[in-house]
Amino acid sequence: MIDFEKVLLEMIKPMVDDENSVSVKEMASIDENEIVIYVYAKNEDIARLIGKQGTMASAIRNMMAIGSRRVDKRISVKFESY
Repeated sequence: MIDFEKVLLEMIKPMVDDENSVSVKEMASIDENEIVIYVYAKNEDIARLIGKQGTMASAIRNMMAIGSRRVDKRISVKFESY
């Protein structure tokens, strides 16, 4: 099975200022056909990952959705700051 946490982490690390403060966690979902992944980072890095009008977040979600087709599941990427 694909390690979506690792793939997403490697994809977003070059986009942030502080690579050591970024973490990615896969959480359980009520729907067995859904994978929920949370991205945690500093406030300014989350703003950069979301982008203007959410364009960067949309692109990240689309890239992850392409990989999730292989396991026939839907993927949700959520961004949280600390």
